Amino acid sequence: MNGVHDMGGMHGFGPIVRDNPLVRVWFGTDWEARVCGMQNVSVPRYFNLDAFRSGIERMNPAHYLRAPYFERWLETIVTNMVEAGYVTREELEARTDLIRDNPDVALPRRAPGASESSLPALPAEPLALALTPRFTVGEAVVTINIHPTGHTRLPRYARGKQGVIHRIHGPHVFADTNADGRGGHPQVVYNVRFEAQELWGVSAEPGTTVSLDLWESYLAPVPL
Repeated sequence: MNGVHDMGGMHGFGPIVRDNPLVRVWFGTDWEARVCGMQNVSVPRYFNLDAFRSGIERMNPAHYLRAPYFERWLETIVTNMVEAGYVTREELEARTDLIRDNPDVALPRRAPGASESSLPALPAEPLALALTPRFTVGEAVVTINIHPTGHTRLPRYARGKQGVIHRIHGPHVFADTNADGRGGHPQVVYNVRFEAQELWGVSAEPGTTVSLDLWESYLAPVPL
């Protein structure tokens, strides 16, 4: 979907600082490590990675911009767990109030003898390994120009742009449908190489290329 989360190619956010904790997994506080642990437990046991990303994209834009990295993770974990029916917001608020008023209250623990394998799990999505690629390495393609209301892995800055197939990865679950429960519908994924000036015009650094992994339905032959 089009939203403030899709910052790729946007100007005005300043340079990327290598030591910025937002560009690497780094825990400044104990709660951030706990949120990371919650993500490791919940994905893909309760919802898939594409739904995890979709939940972040559906955050209120103002909340998204002011939220630290792992707060965005916590927000999508809550969103997906509520939407899947595992917990209600009222239950979460009640537990939050309890811990706020009683910081030393014991947290729920797994029952003695219970293993993680005994928890519910999403069924694995089978891949159609016999899919035949539509495009070949070295072939020029153009990305479709779409503006979906749901999750997509085709960034705004690369829509309607011409590139060249650099590598064929094979079939992978289609993120756009996997994110909202419509199924995996595997497609062939390609690594497509773009000239930076094709993406950003004359303001791009000369001689620079950008490579993106894109599903087949995002691509079309270059018109003759």
